Order: sequence, then structure tokens, then C-alpha cells
Amino acid sequence: MLPIPSVFNQCGQIPVTGTCYLQSGYVYGVGINILDKLEDDQYAYRQKINPYYPFHDEGEWELGKFLVENLTQTQITKFLKLRWFDSLDRAKPSFTTKDFLLDWIDSLPSFAPWKVSKIEFKGYKTVCPMELVWRDVLEVVKQLFSDPTFANHMTFHPHVTNVENKCEYGDYMSADMAWKIQDHLPLGVTQVLIILGSDKTPIMRLTGGIEMHPVFITIGNIDSEVRSKATLRAWRCIAYIPVIKFRVHPDYQSILQARLWHKCMDLVCANLKAAAKDGCFMPDPSCYICHVFTLLVAHFQKAAKAINLSGVHIPHWHDWMFACPSVFLAGEVLHTCHKFFADHPLKWIKEIVGHYELDTRFMVQHKQVGTRHFTKGITHINQMTGHKHRDIQHTIIASIAGAVPPRFICAIHALMEFFYLAQNPVHSPQSLQSMVQALSDFHSFKDTIVQAKARKGKKGIKEDFFIPKLELLQSFDGTIKKLGTLMQFSADLTEQLLITHCKDLFPWTSPQIKDFTEQCVRILNCQESMEMFGLYMLLTSRGVSLVNAIHAKDEDITTTNPALSWVSQVLPDEVRSIHGPQPVRNHFLKGILSEDALTAFQLNVAPDYKSLSPSEICRKYAVLDFDRALANFICRSSLSSGEHSRWDPKYGHFQVWHKFRLQLHSAFQPQVIMPSQVVQAYPPSDDFPFGNCDTVLIDAMGSNGKMSMSISCAYVVALLISCSNLELPSYLSDPLLYIQFFHFISSPDNRPELAMWAVERAYTQDENGNRCREGAVVRVTDVMHAVELIPVYGEAVANGVSSATCLEHYEHFFLNSFMDKESYHTFSTEFV
Repeated sequence: MLPIPSVFNQCGQIPVTGTCYLQSGYVYGVGINILDKLEDDQYAYRQKINPYYPFHDEGEWELGKFLVENLTQTQITKFLKLRWFDSLDRAKPSFTTKDFLLDWIDSLPSFAPWKVSKIEFKGYKTVCPMELVWRDVLEVVKQLFSDPTFANHMTFHPHVTNVENKCEYGDYMSADMAWKIQDHLPLGVTQVLIILGSDKTPIMRLTGGIEMHPVFITIGNIDSEVRSKATLRAWRCIAYIPVIKFRVHPDYQSILQARLWHKCMDLVCANLKAAAKDGCFMPDPSCYICHVFTLLVAHFQKAAKAINLSGVHIPHWHDWMFACPSVFLAGEVLHTCHKFFADHPLKWIKEIVGHYELDTRFMVQHKQVGTRHFTKGITHINQMTGHKHRDIQHTIIASIAGAVPPRFICAIHALMEFFYLAQNPVHSPQSLQSMVQALSDFHSFKDTIVQAKARKGKKGIKEDFFIPKLELLQSFDGTIKKLGTLMQFSADLTEQLLITHCKDLFPWTSPQIKDFTEQCVRILNCQESMEMFGLYMLLTSRGVSLVNAIHAKDEDITTTNPALSWVSQVLPDEVRSIHGPQPVRNHFLKGILSEDALTAFQLNVAPDYKSLSPSEICRKYAVLDFDRALANFICRSSLSSGEHSRWDPKYGHFQVWHKFRLQLHSAFQPQVIMPSQVVQAYPPSDDFPFGNCDTVLIDAMGSNGKMSMSISCAYVVALLISCSNLELPSYLSDPLLYIQFFHFISSPDNRPELAMWAVERAYTQDENGNRCREGAVVRVTDVMHAVELIPVYGEAVANGVSSATCLEHYEHFFLNSFMDKESYHTFSTEFV
């Protein structure tokens, strides 16, 4: 039997139990994976002597690969004719012309070669011949299924996962559909899950008006974290479908183009449909032969819109076993949530708040590192990407508070909750129930949108909610239970695939129409051959096995790049040769850890100020109570720890940093380390007259000596230990923060329309009885989370406020629980 799902191999504090479908994933022998097949190449006997044959050595191979990937054929010729190569004491490449080089690249092994087929459409004439550039998609699937790179990132069995005795829906194999279909398959069969994606955007217009639409494929057996990254080789392009103009009346043009699209897809997917009906055998990454059935489980909605079923009498899936358009054309997050938000809720908000006021509320928000700041507002943006939609959603609820009726906020808040919950990477019955309840809450409050006359169309005010995308939201609960989390089928990935897989193809072709498709085929074959040959040479030249060993996930995960993970295990000195997403820097290894070891902190090696006296700190940062705050910290710490020191801070000097990094584990998947967040603490300047400081959630003692959860602006101040000849106590071993407190004044229950915590700036009295901000010095390890505060604007933004002064101008703020998906999950499940 094939390996059990990796979720059961994770070692951690959270218990994971479950059941696998025991009558699936049988092994029928031992074969060879995709890299092993390279050893059966016609020149394999030569490569035993010279691993880089036909190239002379590794350096020449890298030069040839660079030239083919980055230069046109004309540029390669010019490069090889440079006088630089005429020097006798300088080695020349073995290939002396571009034809030699391209012939050598063509001789590299290719397992799913591209080809051109002429398409006939009887009864209709076209402006130009119909030529389909495609390849055998079943061979591509075999290549993906047997790629050892993904050995530790694949699932072969339907299974039920229970985390803390609660059922959990993740990828497709953990959902209901995989288990039900397995019941109808022969004993021991392995499901290979076909996911298709395409984009209706033409990829080139440079060759006489020829246009093509690329079609991409991956398999759902590969973990969604890997499939969601376009640069990780988990996706393959399988066809370039031509966009042809027919010599017919314009009314019939779109119908014929749609039928042509399906005719081409029927040809491309013919072998997949045969394997879905009768099955076939293919090796997995570990060389075990499996009996597989290829099942269509998803076709991104963006592609569904492109194929346009109007007038199509024979869709390409009509004879695909187990394929149901109500399942594989299900709604996904990009269009059903984010595009719906931009087309409808955002327009309702603009109608009530007003363009100027809404833009102002976004423009004056505090700038944080790593978050988008709309310096010109949001109402002027016509073309928005999915990323911009999400960035607006992060702060929209707190931003409109005070400018719209409470019930209107309730409606928008319910939609935001639904969108955030729908994007969970894993789901439980409880999270699904919360998602369904959020949508129900929207329908309960949507009447206020009509009452406010916010919903308008071309003919004026609308009083109905006949919105197809809104209706489609009701299917999310059932879709997640059947197919797993929606984020594994994100349609915005196709836009990225156009860049990573297609942008480098057509600029290198010659504008000669007569052989354009043949040029495309040659370039496509070269690209794939070089990619596989490069990894093969890296491993075999160092004597490494071509089988990637399966290992338990008993360590923190910092990368989703399978090739990088593999090479770092077997050839740690060669990781720089692997392209793609680099691992998240793990500050838990060498950084400063909190007492519970759940948070890591990192400071730059060199401080921004090497030595400042307390008086200089007070003057430079405009914090007059720094001396008193530091003395109180030392007094409290010495009393609680019993450690005392003769060192007097008044005569000490300090190193000072303007920022630090804070790193946490994922709130959804505790073994995953998240990218670190930057917390700023800059002193006043011309651009920031009050300083530029971020806010954090800390667990520390206030100036009154009481322990409480507090929101604090943080100035990063680290003690210069080397300036004293005395031995310092342990509580001075970590960097210190000077902070100014905010107090919680209301909970989410007090403002149900917002469901957010509210805070106000805290004040106290100094020795002279004057009112001043409550400040304190704490250890950096007391910080729990970086948070975002949105001012309570009221009915309108105050005059003279900017993003540089908003945290200083206002006294009351909302703790933004929609800052990102991780924060939302934390504040909705853990924070009390």
C-alpha cells in the first residue's frame, strides 16, 4: 500500500487521528519515476562518462541553458561571434553556432513532446488555418504523478481527519467526494485528481493577429500549498487553443469559437477520459506502480466563463466518467467573493459614505510594513486585482464605522466574516456552521441596504438582490464538504501561470507566420527538457539517489518549495541552484524567544544608535518619562525575581533600534512558521513629526503595577550590556521596549455591528500632577502579536489628519480583527 496521508505523520502537540480508505492505493509492482527514465535516454551510455553530455562540463551546460532561456536566436549568434572568443588562452564553448546549441538542446530527453494538429470545422470557413499546439495530457499527468520532487507532498488515499476529535476538511482527499467515488472504483485503485485551469486573456498579438489561449493542468494529489505557487512546477501547460475568426455573421462568431474550444479540449483530454473509464498503470514518485483512474474534480471558474456554454451541444466532458459540471465548475473565492465585493458591497459603501470621505478614511490610515496603503484612496481604481480587493476588505469595516447606519455595518460585516471563513485553509464543522451563519446574518440585515438606496443599477435604485454571485455563496458549505477547502482551487493562479509559463515563449519566435507553430513547439520542448535535465544532472553528478525518501513532518515548516526541501536534505551546499520561492527565515533557531517559545524576535546586528544616554533618548524620542519608566521596570523586576544590581541606569548608555521583527506559527497549522512581521519604532522626524511607531499586543505590567492585557505603541530600546563592568541581572538580558498604553474600553459584544475590541489611549499624572500618557518599559519578549488600530473617525475624518499623525491625533481606536486571515482566526478563537 502507498504511504498514508502526511497529515497523520505530523509530530506536534495537537493530536491528529483519522481513518484511511484501506482498499485504495494498492501497489502492483516496482517501476521507475520520471527522473529514472532519463537514464534510458539514447545517450545514457555517454552520460555515464560525462554526465553533462552533449555539453563538455557543468559550466558549458549552464552557459548553454542561460543563452537559450534569455536570448533570441539572433542574439545567440551575435554572442558567439564576439571577439572575446578569439583569444587563444580562453576556453571556447563546444557549440560554435546557435544551430549546434539548439540541436544539442533538442537532443535532451522529452517525455511529453509538443505537437501541432490541424483542426477541421466542417461547413465553416476561417480567416486563417486552425492549428492546435498541444501534447498528450496523459503523459503529462504521468510525469507529475511520478515526479520524485513531490514525494513528500502527495496524498494517495481518501481519508477522514480528526483534529482534537473534530472532523477537518483540507484538500480533496479529506473531503466526502473522494471517499464516495472510491466506493465505485475497483479494489485497490488510486485516484489521480485532474485540475484544469485556463485564462481567456490572449497571450500574444505579435504574429499577424494570431491569438491563443493556454490550458494548464495539475493533479490534486499534490498538496494545495505546493499547487498554489505557480513557480513550483506543479502546473503544466498542455495546450494553446487558437482563437479563430470565422467567415460568418458576427452573431454566430462566439458560438463557433466556443464549440471550437470544446472540440480542441476533447482532443487534448481524450486519453485522460479513457483512463477515467478503464484505468491505467503509472509509477508514483517512489517508483511503486499504481492502478489509477483520472477524475476531473475542478476546472477554474475563470475558465468556465471563457468556454461559454451557450450554443455548445457537445461539451468536452460529456464522456468523462464521474465528471459533473455542478461539481468541477463550483464557485471559487476570487470571483465569487472578491469580485462580488468590488462589484456590489463596495459600490453600496461608496453610495452611502461618499467618494471623498471614503478615500480620506483610507488615505489617513497608519502605514505598516507589509500592508498596502492606498495613498490616493480607493474609489478611483477601475481595474482591481484580487490582491487589492483583499487589501480593501482588511480595513473596510472599521473604516466606515460612524459614517453608515449600524444595521448597514452589520450586513457588510457579515459578508466579510463569510469571505474570511471561506478562505480558511482547513475547515471544521464549527467553522462551516459559522460561515453559514454569517451568510444568514447578511440576509437578515440586507434590507437596510435597500432602505439606504445604496443598491443602484443603470435604471436607478434597485430593491432586489438578484445577484448570481450572491446566490452562489450558498453552495460554499456543500462544496467544501464535497471537495475540500476552496483555496486549493483559486482562479487567480491562472493569471500567475500566464506569467510563469507563457511570457517567455513568444518573444523568442520569429514573426514568420508560415512556421510560427513549429517554432513554438521547438521552444516548448526545449524549455521542459532543460528543466528536467538540470535537476537530473544536479543529483546524478553528485551521486545522489533519484528517489526522494519519504520522511515524517516532525519539524517546523519554513518552505513549500519541494525541490528546495529535497536538495537541502541531500545536497545542502547546492540549495542556491534551486529556483522558486525561498524558505521563510526561521527566527526560532537563533532569535530571541518568548517564555512559552511561541513567539520569536529578531533585531538587526547593528543598532541604529550605538550609544544614547537616557537624557538623549528622552529628547530624541520626545518621551519625557523614560527615566521613571525604566526605574520602575528595574524595581518591579528585581522584586519579582529576587535579583539585584548596583548598576545605576541614569549613568548608563543604550543601543537603540528603529524596528524589530516578530514571528509566529500559523494559527491554522501550528507546524507552519509564518513570515516575520516588522514592528516600527522610529523617532520624530520631518516626515513623521510624532514618530512612526506600530502597535502591538503585550502581556505586561502597567505603571500602576497591575498585570493586564494591553495594546501598546512600541519604541525599541535595547540595553548596552557591555557598558558596565558589573554583572547584570537576567531581566536585563533581553532588549527592552518603551511603550505607551491603550486601555480596552469595549468588547465585541458591546458593538455587535462591528464585533471588534475598542481601545483608548491611557493617561496618568506625573510628579507635578500634570496629565501625561501612561508609559512603561517592558521586555521585548512580552510582545504577543503585532496589531492594527483604526481610528474611530466618527461621522467625518478630522481636518489636518494624515497617515503620519492619525495614531497621535485620535484618542479612540478599533482593534482591527480583519488585519489578515491569521489575525482574524486568532482574535475570533483564541483572544479573550
